[in-house]
Amino acid sequence: MKNHYAAAGAVDNVAGEGNKAWNSIGTGGSHVFVRRVMQMIMFLVAFAVLWMFLYNNSASPFGLPATISHYFNGISTQEYYDPKLKSVLKQASMKDKTVIITTLNDAWAEPGSIFDQFLESFQIGGNQTQKLLDHLVVITWDQKAYSRCIALHKYCYQLQTKGDNFTNEAFFMTPTYLHMMWRRIEFLGAVLHLGYSFVFTDTDIMWLRDPFKQFYKDADFQIACDYFNGNSYDMHNYPNGGFTYVKSNRRTIWFYKFWFNSRETYPTMHDQDVLNKIKMHPLITNKKLKIRFLSTSYFGGFCQSSKDFGKALTMHANCCVGLENKVNDLKILLEDWKKYMALPEDKRKTSHPSWSVPKTCRGSFERNKERLNKNKGGS
Repeated sequence: MKNHYAAAGAVDNVAGEGNKAWNSIGTGGSHVFVRRVMQMIMFLVAFAVLWMFLYNNSASPFGLPATISHYFNGISTQEYYDPKLKSVLKQASMKDKTVIITTLNDAWAEPGSIFDQFLESFQIGGNQTQKLLDHLVVITWDQKAYSRCIALHKYCYQLQTKGDNFTNEAFFMTPTYLHMMWRRIEFLGAVLHLGYSFVFTDTDIMWLRDPFKQFYKDADFQIACDYFNGNSYDMHNYPNGGFTYVKSNRRTIWFYKFWFNSRETYPTMHDQDVLNKIKMHPLITNKKLKIRFLSTSYFGGFCQSSKDFGKALTMHANCCVGLENKVNDLKILLEDWKKYMALPEDKRKTSHPSWSVPKTCRGSFERNKERLNKNKGGS
């Protein structure tokens, strides 16, 4: 008991000394101290409120979205509920619920136009690519394209476009073109939501070999490039949204919503340029979305071609503006490929052919950029 009281007395003494020290500051000193603490607290609260306001209501210098909560909302699209689409996807699906998707309007569906060349590329590839037609779903923008599609292919679906007219050629970066590209992103997000993975391919991409063996096993989202720098992980590659392989999971479903809604932050840009803006966004990093970029050695195009015919899987008429230009150069490309495929197998291995294209397309992309810049200057 003595020890207990001694300890208690020691505590009282310490407390008493503390009170004396506090009192020695004086009434004026304690008021100054308290006032400074309160000012610091108010400053920190005000700073936090200001930061939250700026974060949620404006784009930051790093391209942060206008309203973060908006990017977690669903895309309002009827495709979630359309039994016809569900039926087409189910019939065309591979065993792992993967489909190949392309889009088509009347201008590209005309006889002798892009769609005929696209289908021909699958036929030329023989067993490697012809079998993939059983998994191809053609999404049409208008009734004429749909009629042409069902005459040539078994899996066609007409996309509702709410009164928009996507029948004619949509010239690069025109309002019609931008609207079409964003409607496409919205639709592909719906396909992911329905549980289907997909390879999306522009119709001006020629399928020369089966690409599935070359895809990365661990990637959620992989995309072809206009220009590839040799590192498939490097976010500084310049992607091309015309060819993507996307696995359906929570990360990619979220990502397509985020991508689609980012158009409001960058209203004058198309989907590909917006992707370049958001691909290193911290929200995407936090979601741990696994992104890989596909080498142009395998997935080439007119911007940067596949040099080795023995590796080429696809060839894209990118860096080319104008339907007629694309048709002309794709015809030349397919002729090059037919000549190569006609060689005996041993000759193919020792030959070193090169592409004859681009010819008509050469310079069309730069001329179009100059035209757009002049128009912007005039406005």
